[in-house]
Amino acid sequence: MNLIRSVLGDVDPSGLGRVNYHEHLFQVSPLLVGDELRDESASTTEAQLLRTSGFDAMIDATPIGLGRDPEAVARISQSTGLTVIATTGAHRDAHYSPDHWLRRLDARRRADLFLTDLREGMPRLDHHQARAQTPAGDPVRAGVLKAGIDYWSISAFERETLVAVAIAHAATGAPIMVHLEYCTAAHEVLDLLLTLGVQPSGVVLAHADRDPNPALHLELVARGAWLGYDGIARPRTRSDAELLDLTEAVIVGGGLQHILIGGDVARRSRYIAYGGMPGLAYLGTRYLPALRARIGQGPVDTILRENAARFLTWTPGQSGRLLSSQPDEPSVGQDQ
Repeated sequence: MNLIRSVLGDVDPSGLGRVNYHEHLFQVSPLLVGDELRDESASTTEAQLLRTSGFDAMIDATPIGLGRDPEAVARISQSTGLTVIATTGAHRDAHYSPDHWLRRLDARRRADLFLTDLREGMPRLDHHQARAQTPAGDPVRAGVLKAGIDYWSISAFERETLVAVAIAHAATGAPIMVHLEYCTAAHEVLDLLLTLGVQPSGVVLAHADRDPNPALHLELVARGAWLGYDGIARPRTRSDAELLDLTEAVIVGGGLQHILIGGDVARRSRYIAYGGMPGLAYLGTRYLPALRARIGQGPVDTILRENAARFLTWTPGQSGRLLSSQPDEPSVGQDQ
């Protein structure tokens, strides 16, 4: 029973097409005051720009508590023809106010919440009972689990989310995205998840490219993890030229089949439809031509098509031990 779960229903992995593994159609956070994505019309226009630039599908990586709008995402998917895979889980600690309701849920209760999003459908608004529906009246379900950690630290809140994600992954085989700050603590996250029964092959390390060290990346590949390259068009941190060099070096080192590419543009000030730049189309129209010139069409297709489909495919029965309750405390550095 291998499947990819999109907001409009389950998709055969062979028909997914070219995937942008990391974007946001809606996002609201106390860290992004004034840069929120909350306008359905503008987000629809931006999604169409992504579709026209050459992508068939995307992961909408906005988790619980950060302005998700599942019904709007389903409408955008239907109107643009862009397959969208939605996300459940929680981001890193800093995105949630001290009194946020999610903080009152322990790992088991968070896991129940995540499992409901994956199996039964997401709510219209987070922390509400009414379920979101597609234009056809079907439930809008999530297809990816997400967690996040801070810079060289895993807070108590973040650890609870990682435990919850592990429980939900074990029960479903749904893939996991972990937000890293500049790729710090990548091995530590994989170590922790492994103690919780999650194999590295089920995990993409988002923002891995923000430490453009091919040796580190090949170590992570050797463990079976996915590398999330999503820092394109951010020359203040890493230039596109550095990312091209990194990608080529990791491929030469044998890591081609572990790379995923996305834009993670994620700000109204960076979306064309909201009056900013460079927009979601930048990845397809400006970065990918340079990448094809560097590594060739075949490897680019492998990354966008084959790798993305393999990562997004649920694999029940191959996800490690089923966690029926919160496991014992693993030994891992934490910021309490």
